[in-house]
Amino acid sequence: MRTNVIPVGTSRNRPTSPSPRRRPTSTRTTQNRALAVMCAVATLGIVAVIASGRGDPREGTPGGPAVERVDAAAAVAPEPRAATPAPAGISLTAVGDTVMGTAEFGLPPAGGSTLFTNVRSLLTGDVVLGNLEEALATGSSAKCGTGSGGTCFAFASPPSYARNLKNAGFTVMNTANNHAYDWGGAGVRSTIRALDSVGILHTGRPGEIAVQTTPGGTKVALIGLAPYSWAQNALNIPGAIALVKTAERLAPIVVVTAHVGAEGAAYRNVPQGSETYLGEPRGQTRALARSVIDAGADLFVGHGPHVMRGMEFRKGRLIAYSLGNFLGYKTFATSGYSGMAGVLKVRLHSDGTFESGRIVPTRMNGDGIPSAGGSTATDVARLSHHDFGHSAARVSSNGTITAP
Repeated sequence: MRTNVIPVGTSRNRPTSPSPRRRPTSTRTTQNRALAVMCAVATLGIVAVIASGRGDPREGTPGGPAVERVDAAAAVAPEPRAATPAPAGISLTAVGDTVMGTAEFGLPPAGGSTLFTNVRSLLTGDVVLGNLEEALATGSSAKCGTGSGGTCFAFASPPSYARNLKNAGFTVMNTANNHAYDWGGAGVRSTIRALDSVGILHTGRPGEIAVQTTPGGTKVALIGLAPYSWAQNALNIPGAIALVKTAERLAPIVVVTAHVGAEGAAYRNVPQGSETYLGEPRGQTRALARSVIDAGADLFVGHGPHVMRGMEFRKGRLIAYSLGNFLGYKTFATSGYSGMAGVLKVRLHSDGTFESGRIVPTRMNGDGIPSAGGSTATDVARLSHHDFGHSAARVSSNGTITAP
């Protein structure tokens, strides 16, 4: 709304009748004119206060007492606009590798509906993210064929098991990993249809970005990476950076989740340089995580080594290099470090910087079903300090995460 300001001493509607002769001016007339001028000055003083929204702090100034001008402004000034709410931060919960069973080794009873019962209370937050390390498909595997003799492992649960993920609380699943393609392209399409059918977002295919709007109205963009051609390829760091830049234009908070690194207890430390496993390139884990944070990502969540790894901070952002095996019904090793994992719970400010965090230890039973418990917090604290020194996340005995 614009306000027209008329300069003092002018009028749009002043009469202009000619007067051929000037009448003599009486003393009373002169006094009346002087009084009119003083009233006009007083009136202009009030208008000036209304226009500026400020009172004159000095008392006894020409044009009437200052208190009168302040009162006039208060009586007619518009009500102040309601302040625009500040953008809300978010809460995010993330877990590592998740397999709900596969026909070759046996599917769980009750259609898998009880797999998450012991950890359901942990899977809460604005965003709940997991790594779905299997297809949701039926039929024969495109990966192993027949007669593999146990040297090839292919994982798939029925598409109906997507409902178990929804009921557990997941809002987004990553499909960038080495088992998402076990049933080939048809299996990937089946997985996507199953997730779509229950309203779970997905990320991980080439160029794919999931954007979730949280209950508070804040948008979060999520990118999944893995060192394979069927995924957004984690071996292509410039490509990952470019996708982060695209995600920044879609949402104020960007999360990258990546399935990278060698597998097993021997690989709990994050090495410098490239990682390989059984001759397969598994990415430059440190360089990838730090590069996407430098490019604008606000959180990095890793998985793939099947064990927990350390955490560090970079530019006020948390990097969790591996969250281990969360659930693997009759598929994952469950003894020692392979059976221990953690639920990562973080709060991020509206600009993506870290507000608070916690790692809640979990462990799998002999069938690969998770429950709370274990020594994960102590392990992660030690690994973080060993691998990252001054940039290591500080993890207390109760799992609280703080920046160095």
